[in-house]
Amino acid sequence: MNGPQREELDLRSFQALSFDCYGTLIDWEAGIGSVLRAWADETGLPADDEALLRAYADNEAAVERDHPEMLYPDVLAQAFRLTGDRLGHAVTDGWAHSLGQSVPDWPAFPDSAEALARLEQHYQLIILSNVHRAGFVASNQRLYGSFAAIITAEDVGAYKPADNHFNALRTTLADLDIAGDRVLHVAQSLFHDHVPAKRHHFPSVWINRRHHRPGWGATPQPRAEWRYDLEFTSMKSFAEAAAAEGCN
Repeated sequence: MNGPQREELDLRSFQALSFDCYGTLIDWEAGIGSVLRAWADETGLPADDEALLRAYADNEAAVERDHPEMLYPDVLAQAFRLTGDRLGHAVTDGWAHSLGQSVPDWPAFPDSAEALARLEQHYQLIILSNVHRAGFVASNQRLYGSFAAIITAEDVGAYKPADNHFNALRTTLADLDIAGDRVLHVAQSLFHDHVPAKRHHFPSVWINRRHHRPGWGATPQPRAEWRYDLEFTSMKSFAEAAAAEGCN
């Protein structure tokens, strides 16, 4: 089944929240898009920002699928080269390097840090991210998050929507003495997160950051079954809902 479960979900029943980072807490479309925009302007490519993100999206997912051992900066660089090939404008090594090294510059969404600070008063917070360790360390300088565990693609040797992150999450929950049904996964990407969360029977919350824009942006359209239990358009509104249920 695709779509929301449309069932009552008691946010007080969970001990932990697992988070996607890029797209949910960090504005990866702004980060990637700024480099793509500068490159397109330099090369004279007549494409708007959304068209550039759409052209990029499937290439990153393909590199992650085909090269699960590759560190995220190299994924970004190779995906950029493939995007240039698709658009008929070659990406130089300099531009590929620029995108690959840009993760520390990607901005946090304005509501992320405050929402995490509120949520960590009630829940243990866990990161499940398609990034390398150093990249998340840099991003957390913008989030100020206190995380009980951080699970990156570098740690598990694969990229979501592969199963590795969610297998590692089960092990991490056992280490934290948290039952598997007491964690709620929170993410923007249906493709990367809600598909495997459904496969692993984790309830999930969709942070629909693109609610005001059409299309999928830098995220591929999901090709497998997905599900989420609750939907919010921001981390702020999710944190407020948790507080309203007494999770503060």
